Amino acid sequence: MTTASMEELRKKYEVVIGLEVHAQLKTKSKIFACDSTEFGNEQNTQVSPITLGMPGVLPVLNKEVVNMGILTGLALHCTIPQYCKFDRKQYFYPDLPKGYQISQYDQPICVNGYIDIEGKRIGITRAHLEEDAGKLVHMGSTGIAGSSYSLVDLNRAGTPLLEIVSEPDMRSSDEARAYMEELRTTLRYIGVCDGNLEEGSMRCDANISVRPIGQKEFGTRAEIKNVNSFKALQRALEYEIDRQIDIVEAGEEVVQETRLWDDNEGITKSMRGKEDAHDYRYFPDPDLMPLEISREWVEKIASQMPELPNARRERYISYGLSPYDANVLVEQQDIAYFYDKAVNLKADPKTANNFLMKEIAAYLKEEKLEIEQTKLTPENFAELINLVTSGAISNNIGKQIVITLLKEGGSAKEIVEKQGLSVISDEGALKDIINKVIEANPEQAELYRGGKDKLFGFFVGQVMKETKGRANPQLLNKMLKEALDK
Repeated sequence: MTTASMEELRKKYEVVIGLEVHAQLKTKSKIFACDSTEFGNEQNTQVSPITLGMPGVLPVLNKEVVNMGILTGLALHCTIPQYCKFDRKQYFYPDLPKGYQISQYDQPICVNGYIDIEGKRIGITRAHLEEDAGKLVHMGSTGIAGSSYSLVDLNRAGTPLLEIVSEPDMRSSDEARAYMEELRTTLRYIGVCDGNLEEGSMRCDANISVRPIGQKEFGTRAEIKNVNSFKALQRALEYEIDRQIDIVEAGEEVVQETRLWDDNEGITKSMRGKEDAHDYRYFPDPDLMPLEISREWVEKIASQMPELPNARRERYISYGLSPYDANVLVEQQDIAYFYDKAVNLKADPKTANNFLMKEIAAYLKEEKLEIEQTKLTPENFAELINLVTSGAISNNIGKQIVITLLKEGGSAKEIVEKQGLSVISDEGALKDIINKVIEANPEQAELYRGGKDKLFGFFVGQVMKETKGRANPQLLNKMLKEALDK
């Protein structure tokens, strides 16, 4: 089917998307054991009898996991019930040593929240605590799915997870991506998850269905797994939308199932029939007592809430930044913190943002560095911005100095004094340079006086070249115009 034909078909259908996001919580130890949660260590070195589900062991709940669960729920505008409990979710898979997962079923820690994205509210049904499974590493080059055998690494088993389940409120892959990005930004700002999709510390399963425009009942959904980037999420959803529309248009029925996203082929593949809750045979975990969460506990956690992304965006917009610039700044948490420190040191907010988003961003990208790995500090950066906004140095000189500060550090003011980079505002000195430039370019001067106004920029550039960018721009424009209009 051609792209144009599919675009016409899409107009007949409404897409319904809900996301289940698994976020690993940044605790030093696991949810029910003292094993380390550090990423990247040698396989199967961060396990214990509890992680392995050995006979006679008992899980002990990590209190910091609960604290992070409450904090996340409050950040997502959820209600924190007074009671929650843990359940056993039964399923058998090689990376699940116990043969069941300790999770939360009918009494989760967070319920009924939301996230606002681009003027739209996406509901959050629940967020519940659970333990992560291990990881299968597929080896060899033949056999099922291209592997001849698999190895298991249980270092990840028992790592605390918060599964955040949205309402089916998203109606496009763009909305799904925006929701996922905003959720990751929020989790990073409150410090509960690093959000590194490439390391698997934040993973997403997408539930998607289509229905004819105007139909109230949801279509049959498919769940897409193995989505490990924002780009992959969008691509998988776009493919699945077209696949399901094709099935419905052919008069067939979409099958409820779990599908895997193959990023190399750009398609989803059937994995298994989709399980419902009863298939997992949930029952309360007999080794863990129900948890009572006092209102005092919730209030104490709420008092520790940092500024959230939406509030930060609104503050940046109040500084005069555009909504786009405010959003870009918020998404770069380390840059945003650096920016705030500079602004608190009286740096002009708009000028500081321009330097951060252009010259500094380009340098960091080229050198593959984080801002804290450079010699630039909020103090010397604020000093530089104040020199620019006060007119002591030109914007172009400021761009040169900021690179020096990134590489070598030091004082912006001392660099200006040492290298003689301050703005030339002496009218006598400027007049001599302007006259010299006009005399050296008589043909251009004649054309300008004959009506070619665009040549004014040429003369500005020549004077700036002579002064090495140090001419006072306002004074230069005034004096140059007077000299050319004679």
